[in-house]
Amino acid sequence: MKRSTKLLALLALSLPLLGLLTSCEGAKQSTYYTQRVDFPEGATLDTKVEMASQLIPSEKQQAWQELELTAFIHFGVNTFTNQEWGDGTEDPAIFVPEHLDTDQWVRTLKDAGFRLVILTCKHHDGFCLWQTETTDHSVKSSPWRNGEGDVLRDLSASCKKYDMKLGVYLSPWDRNAASYGTGKDYNDLYIAQLTELLSDYGDIDEVWFDGACGEGPNGKVQEYDWERVFETIHKLQPNAVSAIMGEDIRWVGNESGLGRETEWSATVLAPDSYPESDSLYKALDINAMSEDLGSREMLAKAGSLYWYPSEVDVSIRPGWFWHPEEEPKSLKQLSDIYLQSVGRNSVLLLNIPPTRDGLLDERDVKRVGELGQWIRQLNEQRAATEDLAHEIRVGGSVVTELDPDMQVGVILLQEDISRGQRVEKFHVDGLMDDGTWSQIAKGTTIGYKRLLPLEVQAKYSKIRLVIDEGRGSSVFIRHINALVLPPLSSSELADDMPGITPISKQGWTVSSVSPLEILFGRELSVQGLIYTPAKGRDATTLPFTYLLEGSEDGKSWKPLARGEFSNIVNNPIPQKIKLDRVYSLRGMRLTGTTVEGHGVPLEESEVVLY
Repeated sequence: MKRSTKLLALLALSLPLLGLLTSCEGAKQSTYYTQRVDFPEGATLDTKVEMASQLIPSEKQQAWQELELTAFIHFGVNTFTNQEWGDGTEDPAIFVPEHLDTDQWVRTLKDAGFRLVILTCKHHDGFCLWQTETTDHSVKSSPWRNGEGDVLRDLSASCKKYDMKLGVYLSPWDRNAASYGTGKDYNDLYIAQLTELLSDYGDIDEVWFDGACGEGPNGKVQEYDWERVFETIHKLQPNAVSAIMGEDIRWVGNESGLGRETEWSATVLAPDSYPESDSLYKALDINAMSEDLGSREMLAKAGSLYWYPSEVDVSIRPGWFWHPEEEPKSLKQLSDIYLQSVGRNSVLLLNIPPTRDGLLDERDVKRVGELGQWIRQLNEQRAATEDLAHEIRVGGSVVTELDPDMQVGVILLQEDISRGQRVEKFHVDGLMDDGTWSQIAKGTTIGYKRLLPLEVQAKYSKIRLVIDEGRGSSVFIRHINALVLPPLSSSELADDMPGITPISKQGWTVSSVSPLEILFGRELSVQGLIYTPAKGRDATTLPFTYLLEGSEDGKSWKPLARGEFSNIVNNPIPQKIKLDRVYSLRGMRLTGTTVEGHGVPLEESEVVLY
């Protein structure tokens, strides 16, 4: 769903301001650069590292980072078609969420500790969930509430009621709009839609774009007018951050819920919508999915550095929209995601999709509540007797006293990012019973927050943070603590495909791989197929569209199902094809086509029949 294609860029509006602040480090005053710093031509690496240590977030970027937990709501016509990506031909009459209750959505999220919720106001299918004047492909053409329903209006009211921040997702790609791919005409429509969203629904705190892009009816890819987009946001919602193609927040680079072990907010990666991004990516050989986005090696080659923090988007279910056959992730999976997103200098954006009734699925409500309770327990059980801020010289250390009776399982570290992200390498020692220090954790970056699960939970009277490498002469640590790891039930197991009994592959013969043609050697009763991309399969060879055919005699073939594995490039999870009935077959043939329209060879090991 997310950044599958690099979008063309704009003239960057106002480059972020260089903030001139002062701070006492010894007797020396330091200059701080807000959101962007440009290195002087011919600057040495030492000069670049020093300037990088003084790059800080804007006020709204820091406020966003402190949210930590945010929620996505994927809801629309795809909910009713059981698809991930609609094609824009959907009949608005199918959108009838009879029991829509946005209070239930927000109350569930608030109770679990979430602080912002983002609604997919328009996904790639172009169907609008608000009363727009720009298209009839919207709720006003639905029989729901006699065409007068407005999902965003309801959600805005619920957010005010429960003191929840509100964000809007507006897909630039629109598979319904006839003007898509024409240039100015579509840009005018898009700006009109954005203006409606930012004018009529109160405070908007985050505006979320999407990198997914495709050809319009005229066969041309749309060139977006990002300059007008950002001008509109700055004018109508100046306190809102813009994400994913936006200026303030970047995509982490995967949809698995994982931040990097080394996660820089001070990064050489420019926003995709900036004009220099294309040439910069080529010169540095990087993209949003690269592992190294801010090392000294990167600084040596870079001309600029951006404060561009990471947002980790992941769904509580295998898909982004609600599908009745899917189950939520286990609490074990979600707690690991929390530790590897919020705990790796990122904000977690967890998707919880409503059902066709317009309610959050009770299974998801239960799991989100469990996650919220687990996070509260983790953060409440702190062993440090004092939680103090520290300025630590690079190469130096600081000791924190703990309650010796508490068995700790996670080390919590936070930098004061209002004074930059400076730590490059660190380790943590625990004081042993014999009075010696022993290393219990180590890492590279810290940033806003780092959570380090210990290999062995133990009791310590003291821990020692050692700054092995850093930028500038000192680093600024806001919090050092040790947390008790809440227990998980041993019954917490993942089950993404419940109720499915795989058919034995004994006796199967593969006749070809493009398309993948398999003869069973016997008659089988087949209800569906699950395609799981092989590990290591290159994204350019992933099937985007598919045709599934069956044979009753092993010779002649008839189509059984066709469609899209819509978001498989960014989220290569198992893809389920459920047939309209059970078929008696002696063979199957699966044809896969890439996003570019090329046939792709498939492997028998990637296919399960049930």
